[in-house]
Amino acid sequence: MRLVPQDNAFYEFFQAAGQNLLEGARLLSEMAQGPADKAAIAAKMRDLEHANDDVTHRLMAKLNSTFVTPFDREDIYRLGGRLDDVMDLMEAASDLVLLYGLTELPSEMVTIIDVLIRSAEATADAMTRLRSRKNLEDYWIRVNELENEADRVYRRLLARLFSGELEALEVLKLKEVLDQLEAAADAFEHVADTVETISVKES
Repeated sequence: MRLVPQDNAFYEFFQAAGQNLLEGARLLSEMAQGPADKAAIAAKMRDLEHANDDVTHRLMAKLNSTFVTPFDREDIYRLGGRLDDVMDLMEAASDLVLLYGLTELPSEMVTIIDVLIRSAEATADAMTRLRSRKNLEDYWIRVNELENEADRVYRRLLARLFSGELEALEVLKLKEVLDQLEAAADAFEHVADTVETISVKES
């Protein structure tokens, strides 16, 4: 007799969200390339954000219609919401790049986007291992390290933005995009923290 339900739907939703985040981070990287068609990339990002919203809605509907869940209901809700938060922040960053007509991003911003890709890769992989909850500690340690790296680069670029090197309007535009990217790095860490909580509770 199994005490833990064998419904795979929750894990499939989490895996789908993880893959969406990876695709989103890669789209941001593509957008950061100077000659890229930013309008087309932003449109793809919006479509991806809508698709991820659908995954989240289906996850919540499943949660509301399931009596016995594979782990704590609040943790399922929290993990789904935090995965969705990352996508929303990445989509906001891409939209701002397009709206502000930013043709070239600072190298530090490109570095933060690279951090987001690595965080997304780690997260997508962790979502495939969530069901077994084995060997996940390396995941949240890795994402914490990446978030710290993003913070360091964020502070370095912030200092550059306010150094007087750039025009005031350009500084304001870049600062808004930078804040969204830094928040996305934080949001990846929040996902990892939730996975750690689940692992500890269920161990």
